[in-house]
Amino acid sequence: MIDFSLPPELADLRERTAAFVRDEVIPQEPYMDEHDGLPQDRLDALRARARAAGLYAPHVPREWGGLGLGMREMAVVFEQAGRSLLGPVALNCAAPDEGNMHLLHVVATEAQKERYLRPLVEGTIRSCFSMTEPHPGAGSDPALLRTRADKRGDRWVINGDKWYISGAGGAAFTICMALTGERLDGRAGATMFLVDAGNPGYRVIRQIPSLDAGGAGGHCEVEFRDCEVGEDAVLGEVGQGFAYAQVRLAPARLTHCMRWLGVAQRAHEIAVDYANGRESFGKPLAQHQMVQQLIADSAMELHAARLMIWHAAWVIDGGGQARQETSMAKTYVSEAVGRVVDRALQICGSHGVSTDLPLAMFYRNVRPFRIYDGPSEVHRMVIAQRILRDAARAREAAPAASEAIAGAIG
Repeated sequence: MIDFSLPPELADLRERTAAFVRDEVIPQEPYMDEHDGLPQDRLDALRARARAAGLYAPHVPREWGGLGLGMREMAVVFEQAGRSLLGPVALNCAAPDEGNMHLLHVVATEAQKERYLRPLVEGTIRSCFSMTEPHPGAGSDPALLRTRADKRGDRWVINGDKWYISGAGGAAFTICMALTGERLDGRAGATMFLVDAGNPGYRVIRQIPSLDAGGAGGHCEVEFRDCEVGEDAVLGEVGQGFAYAQVRLAPARLTHCMRWLGVAQRAHEIAVDYANGRESFGKPLAQHQMVQQLIADSAMELHAARLMIWHAAWVIDGGGQARQETSMAKTYVSEAVGRVVDRALQICGSHGVSTDLPLAMFYRNVRPFRIYDGPSEVHRMVIAQRILRDAARAREAAPAASEAIAGAIG
């Protein structure tokens, strides 16, 4: 039997998170600069209250100061945190730090964890992840990676350009993906390196003006020029960078879905409240059937998105890689939450376009979700390729059954 009920302790955590976001986080939104976030003193105070409420770092193992939640539990909590763009920041489970914390915990040495993971969890530093590159380098196709790291004696020297690196401005370190040699199959192997912001060979060139705010540190263009690091900067094993990227990216694309679902749910509730209170053509807006259709469509898509997230989280918690499930969830959820926010803005009309409501800000920030962590088009391609590959393998394994099916179709 499939049980969608929440254990009492998780239901309690969900309600406490919802109350914290409602009572503590949302009142801080007027003090937020869309590109720089909250002033540091306000953020520090908010995080102190999150710690006191027992809500801080829900995704981090308990031995490192977090709540140690699994993916299914995170899905419930992250959605509530995501009702405000400040919520994940207040709980220290925002991107890119959240994905980097997971990667460091799985791959880093104990010394690297103490140097990078601990202060990241404590919230005293920020980080970024340097993988995407400008044309003709790696974007959604990692095979186009051009940044290289060459071994010179006991040092590695990194050279390359990175593009749209979220949070790079003010980050204490970056995790850089660079080519380091050839695999046995002839394909280029990549390695991840921990590079401190103070390294003279690493430079943040600029924050790139963008549709969305990008959070603290913005989206940046960075460069590596004869950037020297030691062996202790290698994250994991040399040549395993692409494998480690999957360790980070599959769960991270799902946690993005969780947070944006919270934004979309709040946008939907704002629109429903507005429709019930607004008079138009002699009756409440909510009594117009066209408005009712918008509300019904959003409710259905929110429900479907939530179930897709929960299922993918269940697969990960069970030890599965969930590549297909997270690809499907990321594609559907990124598009669905965009439609939900768009409908909410449409229902609220000029009030939705104004900054008196948060819908315009939500609208700007949710649109790029269809591009980062893999564009919808790329995920659809990969989803279809997996389906076609599995069908071909099944045909090879049982040709008689496949021919019978083909004959019945014909």
